[in-house]
Amino acid sequence: MPSSEGPPPLRRTRTGSATTDTVDLATDNPHSLHQAIYARREEYTRPHRIRVKVGTWNVAACPGTDKDLASWFVDGKGIDTALATLDLNRNAAIEGNADGEDGVHILGGDKIGLYVLGLQEVVDLNTASQYVSRVYAGDEGVTQKWKTALDAALPPGYKLVASEQMTGLLLLIYASPEVAPTISNVSTVSVGTGLLGYMGNKGAVVTRIILGESTRLVFVNSHLASGIEGTYNERRIWDVGQILGRTRFKPVSFAGVSEDHEEKIGDEDFAFWFGDLNFRLDGLPGDDIRHLLMLHTKGEYGAPRPKFRRDNSLEGEPVIVHADKSSDAGDETNDDKSTGDTATDYDTKATGYDTKPTGYDTKATDHDSDSDLDALPDPDDFLPDPHDDPTSLQATLDSLLPHDQLTRLIKQKKVFHDGWHEGAISFLPSYKYDVGTVGLFDSSEKRRAPSWCDRILYRTRKDKEAYDKKIKDAEDARKKDEEMKARGIDQAGDDDEVLFDYDPDNDGDDDHPPDASRLEYDEYDEGEEADNQHDRDDWVDRIRQDIYTSHQRITSSDHKPIISIFTLNYDAAVPDLKAQVHAEVAWELDRAENEGRPSLTVVNDSRDARGPGRPGGSQDSAEELVDFGEVRFLQKQSATLTLANTGRVACTFSFVEKPSPAKEDGPNPPPWLKTSFISSEPAIDDSQLPDMGKEVTLEPGETVRARLEVNVNDVEQARVLNSGKDRLEEVLILRVTDGRDHFIPVRGVWMPTCIGRSIDELIRVPEGGLRKFVHSLTEKNGGKVMSVPEEMDVHCAAPRELFKLTEALEAVTERVLADEQMLEEYKAPRASGWPFEEDTWRVTDKSLRASRAADLIDALDVGMAHIVDAFTAEVPAVERLETVAEVLRLFLRGLTDGIITTSLWSRIEQASLVSLGQGATAASKVPPQETAYEDDKGTILDILSTAPNHNISFVFLTATLAKITTDLSPITKSDLELLKSDTPVRLSMLNRRSLTAGLVKRNTSSGSSGQAMAAMAARQAKERSFAEVFGELVCRAPVQKGMKDKEKKAVVEKQRAVLELFLRRRGD
Repeated sequence: MPSSEGPPPLRRTRTGSATTDTVDLATDNPHSLHQAIYARREEYTRPHRIRVKVGTWNVAACPGTDKDLASWFVDGKGIDTALATLDLNRNAAIEGNADGEDGVHILGGDKIGLYVLGLQEVVDLNTASQYVSRVYAGDEGVTQKWKTALDAALPPGYKLVASEQMTGLLLLIYASPEVAPTISNVSTVSVGTGLLGYMGNKGAVVTRIILGESTRLVFVNSHLASGIEGTYNERRIWDVGQILGRTRFKPVSFAGVSEDHEEKIGDEDFAFWFGDLNFRLDGLPGDDIRHLLMLHTKGEYGAPRPKFRRDNSLEGEPVIVHADKSSDAGDETNDDKSTGDTATDYDTKATGYDTKPTGYDTKATDHDSDSDLDALPDPDDFLPDPHDDPTSLQATLDSLLPHDQLTRLIKQKKVFHDGWHEGAISFLPSYKYDVGTVGLFDSSEKRRAPSWCDRILYRTRKDKEAYDKKIKDAEDARKKDEEMKARGIDQAGDDDEVLFDYDPDNDGDDDHPPDASRLEYDEYDEGEEADNQHDRDDWVDRIRQDIYTSHQRITSSDHKPIISIFTLNYDAAVPDLKAQVHAEVAWELDRAENEGRPSLTVVNDSRDARGPGRPGGSQDSAEELVDFGEVRFLQKQSATLTLANTGRVACTFSFVEKPSPAKEDGPNPPPWLKTSFISSEPAIDDSQLPDMGKEVTLEPGETVRARLEVNVNDVEQARVLNSGKDRLEEVLILRVTDGRDHFIPVRGVWMPTCIGRSIDELIRVPEGGLRKFVHSLTEKNGGKVMSVPEEMDVHCAAPRELFKLTEALEAVTERVLADEQMLEEYKAPRASGWPFEEDTWRVTDKSLRASRAADLIDALDVGMAHIVDAFTAEVPAVERLETVAEVLRLFLRGLTDGIITTSLWSRIEQASLVSLGQGATAASKVPPQETAYEDDKGTILDILSTAPNHNISFVFLTATLAKITTDLSPITKSDLELLKSDTPVRLSMLNRRSLTAGLVKRNTSSGSSGQAMAAMAARQAKERSFAEVFGELVCRAPVQKGMKDKEKKAVVEKQRAVLELFLRRRGD
């Protein structure tokens, strides 16, 4: 019975959480922390299950092959049960054909977690010109064609993990939405072994990926040398050796720490080698093989095929498995639980299996003997074993397999003998067919003999380790024999040590069940024990080959596609558990140092206050972990660590950057985290204590405190955190000179903010606040922080935050003016730049300003209707206005695209704007008239109208600023009429963008006229100051490399002029 028949259910046995790998914790190697954490991986990893579908197809550069991809690779169609031996009743990887055709299809769609496709001959290298142009590299157009075909075939959400083409070889790997985020450290290598031993017409493309930060998978898509003669076998063996020897993957890197060595094939947990290996059938005439097989394909020979049925009554019952050399017997009754995602539900019942020559194995799962007898099914329900039927297709295949070159070479230990496995072959040879036919082998003049050229092999880490151990044991035995001969001992019994070397529990124990998926019975080697057998108990738990067959009804190439589905149990890291191990290992690294060296004890003063009861608090058991909980923009938080010299000698220490290959020491950690040393003496306000410097020396018994401050106050850092590209996680290294380093994990939970986002994001935020909306997106995205997707619906014409800020700005301004009118001693600042220029603010305490701004931004993020309610009652209106102005500046600076984007600004610069000195009349010395200003404003608004949301934001902002200007620098109607009725010189003041000092000096008029001119001068000064502040905040002008200071100044001046154009109000 082939291996695809009802494989045993997966089970996993964990042997405790003790460290399985020993690591010297006292080493000075900068990778010691990473290595120690990895050694304890069983503590922070948990089992997951995934289905991996591997397909290989030599498309022979035939047209239309890409159109068949969806049918066989994703939908699993094209299986002909008459031309393959399949257990249709118990194999969970086989499903009925919904369209009613006489056939079946293989599991696919969203039930697969990882799709791996290897193609050969995707380009035609037959002609000389094509060979020369394509032999060195791949054709991007060809790769894109196959990507497009596979993208269209896969269910929604599947993501491309790896793509690599080398001439005719193409490897594509796609992962399901659940699996894709857990994949990291993708590394792809191309190895050419063709012409001159290096060209890409033959060779392999190899990819390594890591699942769940712990499990390495390697996929090898190869095309080996062709030819049937023995010399070509040697070349194929050489090709395999070259691929193994020249494949080197990039070092694995986690959390910024890279391993110090490259990986190779053999370092992985699971490996899959597939492709057109080009091994043939020899020792038999090709015509005889073709004739014999075509008797079966024409239905003229062999027993009738069984009908497809799935007996659901067997679910949950003991499974009786045919004793077959090629079967991983058993059944999985709850297979629907594994659908390609990383589910953690497992069927813990394991079906026993054996290959006794008695014909059947009656071992059941977790039942007593009486229930076993009662549950035995009727023997008449079983179909005859096709291996025992001399007229069956399987019997014919069994007679041909001993002539397979790959089978023989493995037995001879020449290739793929180091732990590689292949499922039982129960399908017709994959090569060579007439294109467009089913079961019609090569009828051309060459009449090539049918062969299993296309294969899928696999290997686990334990398989490789078992082989390596066997080789080492053999080498040790050889050395022992040579030693005995050198001592003159011809017989092993003459050596007294032999008595002590004998282990009665293990020596001579050969009663291990043979590997069900290894080599088929060889009629020429009857009685010979297969050398590749080994203990498979753990391996069966980790990987299972559900099916291995060909799609005979795919006819667009002269090769048939080969498919195999594997179910893997693998370990994936749990971030919280890994963080806990991380902290514990950091602490263990400290204790592993020599006690005679300087000793520093670190006590987390804030740990009790930040325990599990605090929102965002840590559950970590490591005492040195500093968890700041929820961290908001501009909201400073601090924690302290008490450092005590508990040694017998002076102790010098400092904080250093995490070591890396490029540099050992460097500046202190990320911009959001600041460290300092302060006195251990108690104080009411620790922030007032002086900084003791970067490096501190303590005598025995002395103490000092390390102050850690978290403060995200940079707009760029907020952008990165909002997008999920960075997290508030860091490990501080407290380096003790000549002593042990202390590793102090620091982390916090970032609270999403409107600062550092684009207008296109903010207009898609519904009512309720940005923070609540982003949290809901994060939950839907599996806990991964993400930006607001562009495909979401627009909920507001402009950012709500801008509306609320401008509304607050107007309201608080009115309050300031009202207080000024009611209270004689109350005077608002008169500086032209107030309240937007920092040097005009009354509050000079930056910490106080930042605290108030943080509260206001938090009110925006949580969706508070009236953000001025965030102020406490004792905050004066003037200071409230300054805070609102500061937050507005921060908000505009943080817009990633700006209100006037780079593209819109480029169009404004190219427009004809008379008032800005642009266009045909720019050289005129005549001052522009009021109509010119209005025309220029209309031109700019026309340009902005191409981006409606940005246009609305601009109009709303400038209208508010203009109103604030008018309110803070009022001009009475009488003053305005007086200015209009005065001399032409004064009348021109109304149309000029600024009032020059010369005009002010010429003001010698009597009281009313002078007051009017002073009011106009104050208005124009405020307009200019506001425009200078907001010009760069609103407009995003491209900064070209090598731009001179004079050119930069000209751009800034033009930005100011655009804003000032919209702040002018001359009719009030």
